[in-house]
Amino acid sequence: MNFVIEGGRPLSGSVETSRSKNGAVALLAASLLNRGRTTLHQMPKIEEVNRLIEVLRSIGVEVEWRGSSLSIVPPEKIDVGLIDRDAATKTRSILMFIGSLIHLFNDFELPQSGGCTLGLRSVRQHLWVLERFGVTIETLTDRYRIRHNGLAPATAVLYEASDTATENALLAAAKLPGTSVIKYASANYQVQEVCGFLKALGVDIRGAGTSTLTVVGIAEIRKDIEYTVAEDPTDAMFFITAAIATKSALTVLKAPIEFLEVELFVLSKMGLKFSVTDAGVSENGITKLADIHIEPSELSAFPEKVHARPYPALNIDNLPFFAVIATQAKGTTLIHDWSYEKRAIYYTELDRLGAITNLHDPHRISIEGPRDLRAAEVICPPALRPATIILVAMLGAKGRSTLRNVYSINRGYENIVRRLQELGASIEAS
Repeated sequence: MNFVIEGGRPLSGSVETSRSKNGAVALLAASLLNRGRTTLHQMPKIEEVNRLIEVLRSIGVEVEWRGSSLSIVPPEKIDVGLIDRDAATKTRSILMFIGSLIHLFNDFELPQSGGCTLGLRSVRQHLWVLERFGVTIETLTDRYRIRHNGLAPATAVLYEASDTATENALLAAAKLPGTSVIKYASANYQVQEVCGFLKALGVDIRGAGTSTLTVVGIAEIRKDIEYTVAEDPTDAMFFITAAIATKSALTVLKAPIEFLEVELFVLSKMGLKFSVTDAGVSENGITKLADIHIEPSELSAFPEKVHARPYPALNIDNLPFFAVIATQAKGTTLIHDWSYEKRAIYYTELDRLGAITNLHDPHRISIEGPRDLRAAEVICPPALRPATIILVAMLGAKGRSTLRNVYSINRGYENIVRRLQELGASIEAS
């Protein structure tokens, strides 16, 4: 699929924040802990979710869409040997299945994970945290072999506050009677989502939203449960950036405000005019929401480097949007993307649209502004966030642009063409 965009047109109106990709895929992995029926409401119909549904069905799990809700019923016996390898290799989220499957098998294999192409993304975080519970992960050429001779509660310290490694540790601890402690845990939105879901299943978790999680596990989880996925901060940031790129007045409804506060602070220092009004709490009872009203503004480069850190700091998935924002800000903005070896390199694709970038190394890039972006034809980068910033830049670039092979965008965004059209964008899928 390709997107064809007539850029340079202002957007107007309001857009409701979609539901979280990262929360949704984590909940699919967590559902394997439950021997009862799990119903997940407001599930995003995106390619990443589709791949994990294919994996679940291949190992015998009954999965059925009912509107935007997903019903998940486990079989009496899961057969992990029948796993859909093609689907599994297309998503890094398959790694989170380890934390659930170790409660069903003491020796099994999973295909090597795929997803975004962002350079070296080691699984050592998962290995190190799960080995504290008695698990060994062996990385082979095309698969992981996971083994244990019995699991036990543990105190585990993460080397970095990894979202997915924290989630794996939570899933491991959830069904181990006794007390486990996860230190230097991620407190990010998807981790809080998993904590909320596990609590609803009856697992005692203390410290959600902090860097130390205490989990009192239970041996058996068999409960019919309904849970609603919360809103996605990266989706809200997409539309905030779209408003900036197109110099538009736009309202982003029901944004998960606690996961955007540092981003908005940086933007305020760059000169963005906006206001925030309370919009209540998401259906999960955890995520605070707000409506964000963006006004056309003259921006200046942020005087410090822009970089991500673990929550509650600037989110690593929101960092790429500042590459587009920097093209519209007077001066030179330095972006430090320390997490991934290749992602900053993808930011240089903005040069095709008229940006001026200076790549210092695989992690640091300077971007000069303001620039009048121009239309171009670009092949979509094979990574979700770098792909979306090209799309946003094209919305602001005058003329007819084509973004080819947009699967990586469809991995994380549902109905993005229709949602942009409703705001006045000229965009078509072909």
